[in-house]
Amino acid sequence: MPQASPNVLLLIPAYNEEERIEPVLRDYAEYFTKHYSGRFQLVVVLNGCVDNTLGVVERVGKDHPCLAAIEFPARIGKGGALIEGLKLAPLADLIGYVDADGATSPKAFHDLIKHTDNADCVIGSRWIRGAVLHQAQSSKRQFASRMFHRLVQFAFRMNIRDTQCGAKVMRREAVEKIHPSLRITDMAFDINLLYALKRAGYRILEFPTEWTDKIGSKVTLGRTSLSMLLSIIRLRLVYSPFYRYLSPLRPLEGWIYKKLRSSQPLPRSDKDTESHQMSAKPIGTSPGGPSGSGGL
Repeated sequence: MPQASPNVLLLIPAYNEEERIEPVLRDYAEYFTKHYSGRFQLVVVLNGCVDNTLGVVERVGKDHPCLAAIEFPARIGKGGALIEGLKLAPLADLIGYVDADGATSPKAFHDLIKHTDNADCVIGSRWIRGAVLHQAQSSKRQFASRMFHRLVQFAFRMNIRDTQCGAKVMRREAVEKIHPSLRITDMAFDINLLYALKRAGYRILEFPTEWTDKIGSKVTLGRTSLSMLLSIIRLRLVYSPFYRYLSPLRPLEGWIYKKLRSSQPLPRSDKDTESHQMSAKPIGTSPGGPSGSGGL
């Protein structure tokens, strides 16, 4: 008797994505309805949007009951949105995420799902043999990406070629185990996630992905790069024996994040996370999952 396909929950963090997100949502909903035999849920986590992203998601949700959303009125960062979204892990066997710009196609994400029998976390990679890049990054972004990779490898020794590709899928047990360790709320969140998985002994598989660089990226090489660098340093210090002695520097850290207009890491206490969760507004009609009736 063939084994049933695992239930999948896919998160898409979104900040002011009304111009790009509709075709992405429709493509994913239609693809998995046609090509995936297991249960598929798609949840958009809106992070401080001030445009009509919510209206777009609601419109698409009328056509696709697998779609739901959670809205956070305040900006909590891409990482913060994913930290909140990953709390939904108990609703599925596998939980993953992709970017809102559609750089990762539904088929490419499905390919990651197919390899979860071999690892606890499967991540798309643009920098290993077999990857297909339909539209490459600019030379400046490629250079910045490779320098960032060298820094991450030096600091954490994870031997992962592409930590920042926005396509990952994990087993529920792994997510639930490492979730308390997730603190980085900006775009360096992926490093926090992967390092927590490595430290917990979970197997990570890099799989060559199909990827298209999209116009309108929220990443700016100056401010975003500095924010990510600060988060990498902070994360490295968190896992050092010296972290407890650095509390006098926390106000300075907060001031720097504020100047960079970046979301600050979550404190060790879960008070901030709880306050975010209380302000969430669930929408959509995904049976047994996120819903307007409070399924979250």
